[in-house]
Amino acid sequence: MAEPQVTLDPNSLHPVERKLRGPLEEQLTSALQAAADKVRHAYGGESVDRVSQMLLERTRDGLHPDVAAGFRPDPAELRRLAEAIVAGR
Repeated sequence: MAEPQVTLDPNSLHPVERKLRGPLEEQLTSALQAAADKVRHAYGGESVDRVSQMLLERTRDGLHPDVAAGFRPDPAELRRLAEAIVAGR
């Protein structure tokens, strides 16, 4: 499985967020990768929906509360990552 990567749509960002886009993408990607590793290692047969929820929760846990509050990943992308974990990839 390829490492997950967060890419922000610059058109959906406020001016300040646009200026911080690179560091913000790096922080979000790092938190998502760490969450994926934790979920993958702890995986015990949960459903794809539950794994998706675990990924979201653990990613947010790894972020500053203000950043976590605004983190809205694409549900389809999160589900693909969860499916890969469930499939053992």
